[in-house]
Amino acid sequence: MTRRPNFLFIITDQQRADYLGCMEHPLLKTPHIDGLAARGTRFEEFHTASPVCMPNRASLVTGRYPSVHGLRKNGLHLPRHNSTFVEALRLEGYHTALIGKSHLQPFTGRDVPQQNPAAGARVPDAHQESDEDWRNEEPERWSSEAEYRVELPYYGFVHADIVTKHGDNCGGHYDRWLRRQVEDPEQLRGPAHQLPHDYICPQAYRTAMPEELHPTRYVELKACDYLASRRGEEAPFFAFVSFPDPHHPFCPPGKYWDLYDPDDFEVAVPYDAHHNPPPHLRFVAEQYRRGERNARTEKAFMASEREIREAMALTCGMIGMIDDAVGRLLSCLEDNGLADDTVVIFTSDHGDYMGDFNLLLKGPAPLRSITRVPLIWAEPGQGEARRTTALTSAIDMAPSILERAGITPYHGVQGKSLLPLLRGEAWERRSLLIEHEDNIAHWGFERPAHSRTLLRDGYRLTLFQDQEWGELYHLPSDPHETRNLWDDPDYREQRHALTEALLRQMLTASETSPWPKRIA
Repeated sequence: MTRRPNFLFIITDQQRADYLGCMEHPLLKTPHIDGLAARGTRFEEFHTASPVCMPNRASLVTGRYPSVHGLRKNGLHLPRHNSTFVEALRLEGYHTALIGKSHLQPFTGRDVPQQNPAAGARVPDAHQESDEDWRNEEPERWSSEAEYRVELPYYGFVHADIVTKHGDNCGGHYDRWLRRQVEDPEQLRGPAHQLPHDYICPQAYRTAMPEELHPTRYVELKACDYLASRRGEEAPFFAFVSFPDPHHPFCPPGKYWDLYDPDDFEVAVPYDAHHNPPPHLRFVAEQYRRGERNARTEKAFMASEREIREAMALTCGMIGMIDDAVGRLLSCLEDNGLADDTVVIFTSDHGDYMGDFNLLLKGPAPLRSITRVPLIWAEPGQGEARRTTALTSAIDMAPSILERAGITPYHGVQGKSLLPLLRGEAWERRSLLIEHEDNIAHWGFERPAHSRTLLRDGYRLTLFQDQEWGELYHLPSDPHETRNLWDDPDYREQRHALTEALLRQMLTASETSPWPKRIA
């Protein structure tokens, strides 16, 4: 009997597709990840189901769109009634491990500022749930002296070593480990204890946290420990190794802080490059000009050229540290005799504007910089690099991994297996849907922005709920999305055809599960 493959699934947080050496970044050096691409398949049009952390992570593990699995926006959670491909692997004999950031449940403990208008009613929500269903990753669960462990299996994972939050202020199992290494870790964390520097970028600080205690190093160490534990084991494994970086704050430790020089970077697509900015971009620009931006939150903001170049350099430093960690993970596979049986996958949950139109972070504008992310799939024994420009999505991960493991995908999966592309076979997808729902109103929207985006025939069409305006870009002639064709009379028929195609794609993405039990 042919041994079923192991899977090492490596995922970063907030890394756009072109921030890798193998994706032609002009400065960033990522030799270990590039090495994967040199012996694997590089997907150059791999997109999020939603360009936000929690919804897209849930789409990765379920193979379903956020509007269907229920984690539609940050601050919700993945309801337990959802099947995940991890659970399907577990039930078929795989040992399943989560090491690092999960973020299938909220991990801040902060309330949303815009409260449910029915909060005082006896029945405040159409969906009813217990607090026990969704508070496993919140800080209060980890605040007592006793070790807290999530109930296993956790969305299918039988081993869970969880890291919450970002930067040098991560929590969860990492925080417990850190407190065993140093007496007072708070003296190493945050801008209040930072080392001297002259950077001006918001959310950039030179952390006092040494490299050996940083969350990236912790994930690397725990993942290597796990791989070593699988040496000689009969059961195959699936390891979900999830780094909290290069998400902001911009605070790589040690030598990674000045690994790159901000003066070497350029803002290639400034705000002024947009010929006719849509209302939400104009709003953010006016906010910046009036000095009213809020650059201390999770929400995207406009920044100066210097601030952006610093963010770029520090982000590359964080990715450089991750690349070193990936190199050690690959060495651990070799050292433990696992490399010949292990599929290695590298991706990210969403991107970052990283200077496009002078923006940082992520927001309601579904630019390619936040919807397009890296995907490299390296098969054991594959000796040559392949690349594909097929339209692919986060929802394709679940059916692809299940098929590669020889497991029938559960009914209701909305993605398509990527295995034909890995084999160089024909594979058809003309249209791709991307969903987005904000959790608060900002960027000039009166209510939280709610949009649907279609990629089709080289165009990007975006419709916003309650808005008469929209976005239409022809990407082959305008790859940076600088000329909105929505109101261009020459593209009226194209806009109408794409709007109809979007509607059909949304119908295709509607819920079909569960399968009927009876003839009514």
